[in-house]
Amino acid sequence: MHTSPDVETALRGASLRVTRPRAAVLAAVYDHPHADTDSIIGAVRASLGEVSHQAVYDVLRALTAAGLVRRIQPSGSVARYESRVGDNHHHVVCRSCGAIADVDCAVASTPCLTASDDHGFAIDEAEVTYWGQCPACSTTPAPARSS
Repeated sequence: MHTSPDVETALRGASLRVTRPRAAVLAAVYDHPHADTDSIIGAVRASLGEVSHQAVYDVLRALTAAGLVRRIQPSGSVARYESRVGDNHHHVVCRSCGAIADVDCAVASTPCLTASDDHGFAIDEAEVTYWGQCPACSTTPAPARSS
């Protein structure tokens, strides 16, 4: 769990006022990488007590806009949030259980930002998602088929 001063320092560093809901939401994202909104709401309620869905959504929006959290949404998944921001990393997603893990860029610091044809765009971010099965799901035997 991240300490309160870490969270408060991060909020102040992003020119955000430190409030209990902001601190609790940011701590929840730090403590639960790639968590969906419902999981974050549960973690925030465990630390603060009652807090509205809308308050958590508003805080997540503010934290994302301030660059303190990153919102990702793999195809077919709900939005998820992570605190790893400011670097060029990607994700691997399990097709079976939906587990998500970070994947560092394979070569150099920003090879994915060098497009074969940028069509005149000033590219500043690339999203790469690897799909497969996590170790737990890849060792689970497939269910027997009925004939």
